[in-house]
Amino acid sequence: MKRGLDIAGGLAGLVLLSPLLAGLALAVRLESPGPALHWSRRVGRKNRIFAMPKFRTMRTGAPDVATHLLADPHQWVTPLGGFLRRTSLDELPQLWSVLKGDMSLVGPRPALFNQDDLVALRTADGVDALRPGLTGWAQINGRDELPIPEKARLDREYLERMSLAFDLRILAATAVSALSGRGVTH
Repeated sequence: MKRGLDIAGGLAGLVLLSPLLAGLALAVRLESPGPALHWSRRVGRKNRIFAMPKFRTMRTGAPDVATHLLADPHQWVTPLGGFLRRTSLDELPQLWSVLKGDMSLVGPRPALFNQDDLVALRTADGVDALRPGLTGWAQINGRDELPIPEKARLDREYLERMSLAFDLRILAATAVSALSGRGVTH
């Protein structure tokens, strides 16, 4: 049932948001040289690496690491990129990954390919069995502000509490969080 909702939600989101997606892609391209999308290597279900699309929020040539690991992240984030991150609009292309089956609407956020500490904690807790989500329990409880062990704990809690009602609660809270920009540090 969860996969069916993911397909319906992913398809509906891509169709309904297509004018916004096209406008954002054009804005990214006009603001700075480079492609509109950045394909990030992420860890998916069973720790398989997949390419996850996001609207590009950083200048081309930025190091491929988590933003908080950069000495001066603001030198890399574009002005439009900062807005896209605060509002989570940079995440909308991930609806393609949901439709494709690499992701779910709700689940643990996909770790970067080099976030070995997070991947190890999730694997030890069995969270690696889940499809990563466009949003998740840890995402609405702190986003960038959470230390890795706390993210892993919240991901385990999601695994234990997973249900349609819990997913709907997370989706509703995500909308509120995205509109407020709460929890985004870069």
